[in-house]
Amino acid sequence: MTYNILFIFLAYFAISNTFLQAKSTKTAAGHPVEGKLEAFLGEPKIELKKIINGNRFPNVVVAVDGSVLAVWNGVVVKRSEDGGDTWGPEISVGKGFMGGGVTVNERNGEIFAFVEKHPPPADVTVYKSKDSGKSWKPLKVEIKPDSKGNAPSMHMNDHGITLRHGKHAGRLIRATRWYAGQNNRSKWPDHYTNAIYSDDGGKTWQTSEPFPANGTGEAAIAELSDGRVYYNSRRHWAEKGANPLRRWTAWSDDGGATWKDLSICEVLPDGPQNTQYGCMAGLTRLPIEGRDILLYSNCDSPGGRKLGTVWVSFDGGKSWPVKRLAANGGFAYSSMTSGRPGTKTEGWVYLNFEAGGSWMTRFNLSWLLKGKKTGDGEVPDWVSQ
Repeated sequence: MTYNILFIFLAYFAISNTFLQAKSTKTAAGHPVEGKLEAFLGEPKIELKKIINGNRFPNVVVAVDGSVLAVWNGVVVKRSEDGGDTWGPEISVGKGFMGGGVTVNERNGEIFAFVEKHPPPADVTVYKSKDSGKSWKPLKVEIKPDSKGNAPSMHMNDHGITLRHGKHAGRLIRATRWYAGQNNRSKWPDHYTNAIYSDDGGKTWQTSEPFPANGTGEAAIAELSDGRVYYNSRRHWAEKGANPLRRWTAWSDDGGATWKDLSICEVLPDGPQNTQYGCMAGLTRLPIEGRDILLYSNCDSPGGRKLGTVWVSFDGGKSWPVKRLAANGGFAYSSMTSGRPGTKTEGWVYLNFEAGGSWMTRFNLSWLLKGKKTGDGEVPDWVSQ
């Protein structure tokens, strides 16, 4: 009898804990993880400023307290505590090459940065910050190889995320890649992207199945409101008959462990259209309850890395009806993230890009909606301006 009661209690506790985890609606700072559409509307706004001179390789994330972190090069961080009005001094993370995929754990506020030696693939050091990016310490972690036995490389992908919906809520996930031994043109047909994810707060990372297309490189991910994960990848090699000039996408129904429904997005360019080399892009989902508004950034140029543009989707990446020019000059690698409800960043989108240094653009959805129609779908009626 006693054992039966104990069993029932433990089962109830497990179910309750799973339910609470799946239904978590606040970050470690006590702010809502998602808010209302109206915060991103209002008067159209855009601001642009250079925050770091020289070098390359951007990531941008917003800590749970609303601090904006521009992560750069190999590896330094600049922080803004006022939503992007002003920026503090450069902070060193660690020696090595910027690995991209900076990830905020929304459950406890910790932030992970991945530093890889150069040239990749090479040894990886994971650093963790417990104070919203003010200081960093190396962390001993285990990153397991994929099902083919290949260890993932961190080298340059857009930021990671904490999953918020469904049975995998709380999982940390970021895009990664496999170099097939070296980053050499002869190896491109064997390259592929994937992702690493952690269910224990970043101590252990599993590697997903490969993205279902070879020749892929730097990638970005976003979680949709139903818990599916959207994957958007650069591709600088494709078999005959496939188009390497546009972005390639897939989805996951199991929290990023596997990918399916491979397709090409004919609307979104993969860098300048006079080369198959592609370009790292930014991707973010606006934190709006029950809506799947995705934003994508890349250069929109017939030649050369310039004309930085942002596209918007209102159906989780199925269509992209509007785009707008954000930077009318040089524009190479980019990273993009959204402001957090209840903080000074609420209502802003942050775009960090390369152009002779690190440039930070912030804008709202109203500004983007004043852009050009692409002919790929329509802006839905529920988006009021």
